Amino acid sequence: MIKWPLERVSGPLAPYAAGFQEYLTAEGYKPGTVRDCLSLMAHVSRWLASRDLGAGDLGPGGVEQFLRARRDAGYTNRLSVRGMSPLLDHLRGLGAVPAPASGVPSTPIEALIEAYKAYLLAERGLSAATVRNYVQVARLFLSHREMATGALDLEKLTPGAVSEFVLAECRRSSVGSAKCMVTRLRCLLRFLHVEGHTAVALGSAVASVASWRLASLPKAIDDASVALLLGSCDRRCATGRRDFAVLTILYRLGLRAGEVAALTLSDVDWRHGEVVITGKANRSERLPLPADVGEAIVAWLQHGRPAGRPCPCVFTRVRAPLGSLSAGAVSAIVRNACQRAGLPAMGAHRLRHTAATQMLQAGASLGEVGQILRHRAMNTTSIYAKVDRRALVALVRTWPGGAA
Repeated sequence: MIKWPLERVSGPLAPYAAGFQEYLTAEGYKPGTVRDCLSLMAHVSRWLASRDLGAGDLGPGGVEQFLRARRDAGYTNRLSVRGMSPLLDHLRGLGAVPAPASGVPSTPIEALIEAYKAYLLAERGLSAATVRNYVQVARLFLSHREMATGALDLEKLTPGAVSEFVLAECRRSSVGSAKCMVTRLRCLLRFLHVEGHTAVALGSAVASVASWRLASLPKAIDDASVALLLGSCDRRCATGRRDFAVLTILYRLGLRAGEVAALTLSDVDWRHGEVVITGKANRSERLPLPADVGEAIVAWLQHGRPAGRPCPCVFTRVRAPLGSLSAGAVSAIVRNACQRAGLPAMGAHRLRHTAATQMLQAGASLGEVGQILRHRAMNTTSIYAKVDRRALVALVRTWPGGAA
């Protein structure tokens, strides 16, 4: 812990100074940042005392007044609400500062979005991550509607207007993205009809995206590309050890990005060499833990994972504030490794395809691949049959007129 004279923090925030220092250290902030944050705390406390205010007066208005006074006093750092966030988060966690009020929707679109969120959570029972994806399409559609007509005018919404939006979005989307978009749009249109915003149910006006199941090949990468990805991680530093472990578990076990992010320390059964994976629909299944995956995780846990506030997740941030990774952060690790290795950008799911393809090439059956990937139906795994060229040779018929 850094040496900082806590008595310098005088005024209404003085009782919280020692705890704030411990909080910053536990979150993994560097000594210089801790010193700056304590200096900011001292300034805030002096400012409150000069106006006979207390910590409870640090609401949005009070924070803005302080920042204005700090700028006027000639300070050059921590001049925004974001710069004050460590202090405010700590004081809010203690109940000393009121939590920011959930703002009243400022536009008709935002009001509708809030109602749609509540519908998705309460009526549809969707997860928070899925709700975010559905809301993204809803906001896009409603904004497009408002720009096209100058107002929402949902009661005047027509099938033609819906089709125009779908065509415009599909032209700049992949087949997979377009299929997800139309599914989410149908859900929004059903909601608008149920809530009385549209007189007619317009979900049927959303055309299906033309695609054929099993028409494409899984996009795997070769061994050389995998080696480049893994080799791009500098395992002399914490970030490199973490990224190497993440890439290794994605490549060897074929996990989804969200499954890697959700992996906890208690999920790894070192004694039996297994790992518990919580996948879609909260289904938990046990997979064998390969030796190289276990070694990569151990190197990260012993020589990379920051010591700070307790976090149950295996993979965490390496910079303050410490905490678990998101699924997006796991995908970003793959993209950054591609950039370092000089490979075309790809997502974490490409490594899942690679794991399945290599298992088939090593002699695993489709059923075994489906078990590792935790597919519910064999039809989902059957797409990988097309990459097993040795098995397909027996099905090839001789071309008419060709050699026997």
